[in-house]
Amino acid sequence: MASSSTEQLSKLEKTDPASVKSPLGEGKYIQTAGCIIIGDEVLNGKTKDTNSNFFAQYCFDLGIELKRIEVIADDEEEIVEAARRMTDKYDFVVTSGGIGPTHDDITYPSLATAFSLPLEYHEETGRRMWALASPERKEQLSKATPAQKEARDRMALFPTAKGGHGSDGSGGSKSEVIFVEEDKWVPVVRLGGKLCIFPGIPSLFQQLLLGLTPYLPLPPASSKPFRHLIYTKQPESVIAPFLTELQARVKKEGIRVGSYPYLYSGVHVSLIGHDVERVKELGQEVVKELDGQVISQGRLGEGGSDEKSGST
Repeated sequence: MASSSTEQLSKLEKTDPASVKSPLGEGKYIQTAGCIIIGDEVLNGKTKDTNSNFFAQYCFDLGIELKRIEVIADDEEEIVEAARRMTDKYDFVVTSGGIGPTHDDITYPSLATAFSLPLEYHEETGRRMWALASPERKEQLSKATPAQKEARDRMALFPTAKGGHGSDGSGGSKSEVIFVEEDKWVPVVRLGGKLCIFPGIPSLFQQLLLGLTPYLPLPPASSKPFRHLIYTKQPESVIAPFLTELQARVKKEGIRVGSYPYLYSGVHVSLIGHDVERVKELGQEVVKELDGQVISQGRLGEGGSDEKSGST
């Protein structure tokens, strides 16, 4: 006798974070990140990308330095090249898009090539896909043609190593399938301990990314940069010479100076660095020179005002 949907759903659980080893190795944590947006529909303007912006804010809040965002076509060579290059340079890389059932959804097979892995059907994903389907959808699936079934199964064909648990010798698994939400059959597939594959649908991308957080070796609070945010009513054209000189002066200290127009009525000046006292000292200099005021200070991810109005 077949299990009821309720019984099936009761057996769907998240992957236990304690069972997932640190992908970067003992004592290491994520410091840099990259983002690959995959899809012809983004490049031709049919779809507006919001996932890279969400990922950028996510990294900023966690004290991870996002180094690069790229939008590329549904092209195997481009996907392979970008994946290899970014995972070689950065600690944490995400891809968005290209994991659906249609002919141009080639992210999984392309990344299998990039990591020299075979594609295998993931039985647990298939089970969850069925368990979470509505009664109407199950009725439809029971009548699916072989071609339709093959298209559906494409969404559970993952790059795998020895059933999905092979080691690449760097502290992380060559291929991992992580279920970060009980009510979503789509897992996060992580390759080489660094690259995580996400769907392009913004709501899903966001939910799965947030759900992945407990599985990531995040920077400790003490390692996060300190930020001083100062508001001035003066326009950027007036304060630009001072900020240019200031950045040149403190660059060797690892302190970054940024300016962000605020609602067309002034500018937010941002000072970010690891030396808290030095950043505060420079903050007072900026306040004095620009007749400004401190509106936020603290380590990244600890709250405060964000520069969301644009930058130049």
